[in-house]
Amino acid sequence: MNLKKYFVRALHRLQKGPGYTYKELLVWYCDNTNTHGPKRIIKEGPKKKLIWFFLTLLFASLVFWQWGILINTYLSYNVTSTLSIGFKTMKFPAVTVCNANPFKYSEVKHLLKELDRLIEAALERILQPAPGNSSENASPPLDLRLWHQIPLVLIDEHDKDNPVILDIFESNQTAGGNQTTVGNQTCSHQGSDNCTYRNFTSAAQAVTEWYILQSTSILSKVPLQERIRMGYQAEDMILACLYGAEPCNYKNFTQIYHPDHGNCYIFNWGMDEEALNSSNPGAEFGLKLILDISQQDYIPYLSSAAGARLMLHQQKSFPFLKDQGIYAMAGTETSIGVLVDELERMGYPYSDCTNNGSDVPVKNLYSQYNTSYSIQACLRSCFQNHMTEICGCGHYMFPLPEGVNYCNNEDNPGWAYCYSSLRSSITHRQICIDSCKETCNDTQYKMTISMADWPSEASEDWIFHILSYERDMSTNVTLDRNGIIKLNIYFQEYNYRTISESAATTIVWLLSSLGGQFGFWMGGSVLCLIEFGEIIIDSLWITVINVISWCKGLKQKRAQARYPDAPPTVSELVEAHTNLGFQHEDAGALPRDEALPPEPGTPPPNYDSLRVQPLDVLGPDSDAE
Repeated sequence: MNLKKYFVRALHRLQKGPGYTYKELLVWYCDNTNTHGPKRIIKEGPKKKLIWFFLTLLFASLVFWQWGILINTYLSYNVTSTLSIGFKTMKFPAVTVCNANPFKYSEVKHLLKELDRLIEAALERILQPAPGNSSENASPPLDLRLWHQIPLVLIDEHDKDNPVILDIFESNQTAGGNQTTVGNQTCSHQGSDNCTYRNFTSAAQAVTEWYILQSTSILSKVPLQERIRMGYQAEDMILACLYGAEPCNYKNFTQIYHPDHGNCYIFNWGMDEEALNSSNPGAEFGLKLILDISQQDYIPYLSSAAGARLMLHQQKSFPFLKDQGIYAMAGTETSIGVLVDELERMGYPYSDCTNNGSDVPVKNLYSQYNTSYSIQACLRSCFQNHMTEICGCGHYMFPLPEGVNYCNNEDNPGWAYCYSSLRSSITHRQICIDSCKETCNDTQYKMTISMADWPSEASEDWIFHILSYERDMSTNVTLDRNGIIKLNIYFQEYNYRTISESAATTIVWLLSSLGGQFGFWMGGSVLCLIEFGEIIIDSLWITVINVISWCKGLKQKRAQARYPDAPPTVSELVEAHTNLGFQHEDAGALPRDEALPPEPGTPPPNYDSLRVQPLDVLGPDSDAE
């Protein structure tokens, strides 16, 4: 079947009425559509036709403009937050308690001996004692190897553009003036000019930061089990425990090692046993602890704050006490009332959150603790991964990847310079922020804290006697107000708040909004869109037919170009035969055997030969006619 005829018949089946040209289709659409404007264009007079054409074009433009705004709003994936309040029995949070001091000074004194002597000498230089009062002459000579790796310096900023850097042990200038401050110097290697300086407004801050850097290098070489042994043990730190009406002790706590605070102990972590539920709200149904922080055994230059560091968090999550923990002061009873907020975020494409961290490109180094994903764990893992790649070693405060060692001054002389540069780099910080994601579901504990002196002066004598006897089996008082802390942690109420996100725009909202705009500006509906789609399909059919006709005409033109003389028509052949017959009557016919017909398959002769020998073209039977 001819392809053009097939398309024409198919078009005829699809469309009823006129419409085999674009003009016919357009007229038919305007006359039959349910949209109001196009009908008036073809039915009104010339002036009204122009007005209605302008109005239809204007309102159609407004519809498409409004549609663009609505679709863009939908594709922005905005969310709305909903706050709801519920009431239920809740799981008691995991409670992590640590000592503000990570190690007992009596256990690590032999490791920090030379460092302590250096800092004492530096403090004497900073304070500028009177001649003859210095203890440098009476003490053994200092080991300056630690000092030269990360020295304390005086920064003279009288000339802001060209500050003068002076080593404390080599300068006679007084620190603490309006233009002279104390800072830390870190270099890529000893004797290098490639150095960075950290300036501090107070010498106390500079000394503390310097001591932390130096002690980090020393303690990083100590095995983990030895560091755990040098910390505070659970049986010495946790003196009394009561959860609701049930007694508990240090065996109900899980021990983990935290680089910032040494040995930490977690109650109700949920790793080995089911998490505990709180039977009722109120202080009588919470957790009560009495802790001994042994303040007299603090490291003098490492821990300037005294107390217990504690944090409330979800079960099976790692406690980041440095960021989210709070202090409880010695000699006080601290009551902490807890309220629960549950956060429920929508995932992609509404927000860039993760359920379990499996889609985060950063390797979670805290997974060795079998804890759940958190953005704090991701940020620290990202920093540690960058440090191991750039500096060749890992920082002591974070877990290590496989096959990497902690940084120290002996094996990595330039680690402090590398660490300082990396920590102050905005680029690396932004890379980690972009790589890590918030968790989609999170639980936050809002705390209301109140404190009172404990024990009172009237009761401290018998309380200290009992606690001393229970811990040391001694009738002598071994505890005092400077080392005792009492904690009360409880739910204020069972009401909890849920802050959940929901989509601000849905597909139902989008369709109703698009239909509302179309109906308001042009009086249309979904059927009008179907009619418009029908015309588009018919236009495509006509376009296909025109393309086929054009291709066929192009083929004929190519054939004519190959044979420039067109073959004769039947009327021309008849006329030629008639004229030639008259010539035969006058001159006589040629013998039939002298002009044989051409063999089949041979090309026809030119037009002139046809006129000369018409009988041969028409065949031998023409005489009979």
